[in-house]
Amino acid sequence: MDFSSKLLENAVYEISLLPGIGKRTALRLVLHLLKQPNLQTERLASALLQLRNDIKFCERCHNISDTTLCEICADPRRDTELVCVVEDIRDVMAIENTAQFKGLYHVLGGKISPMEGIGPQDLTITSLVDKAKQGEIKEIIFALSSTMEGDTTNFYIYKQLESLTIKVATIARGIAVGDELEYADEVTLGRSILNRIPFENSLKTS
Repeated sequence: MDFSSKLLENAVYEISLLPGIGKRTALRLVLHLLKQPNLQTERLASALLQLRNDIKFCERCHNISDTTLCEICADPRRDTELVCVVEDIRDVMAIENTAQFKGLYHVLGGKISPMEGIGPQDLTITSLVDKAKQGEIKEIIFALSSTMEGDTTNFYIYKQLESLTIKVATIARGIAVGDELEYADEVTLGRSILNRIPFENSLKTS
């Protein structure tokens, strides 16, 4: 792709680095921004800089937050003894949209994937196990996608919790194998949480 401007080329290159955006889409976005008032571009740049510089991670659940304790963890109406384990913030948002879950979350920050060089030490598994050992949690629900990586992560955490007197469940398989939670419809996802099954049962049927 030939550019008549180095400034244009640099902007297109940076935007094309975003997931799911090729150079043609990046070019279309950059040209769109050039047609907008300067104020709109400045607001976009300011929002991105503020996001990058000021974003925090909840000290309790590791969710993305504006404060040290996210709104969900700070809500006194939530059941602090019930924790749903998810991969990232997209899964928190998907489950929250169902309005069926009233507990707290624990965001792992990914899934165990040897192919991608991601091991247990790269996730927030240790802090989850520590909370469980302190007796703060009575039930943990695994809500990771039903992929090989998701199942591996579930099993690894389950083995870490095995010696504790804590209930461990997994969402019902209303979510198709290989599906990501963020793409599931709200009714199906909500039912899969309400109809969760003991994790031991999923091992017998898998």
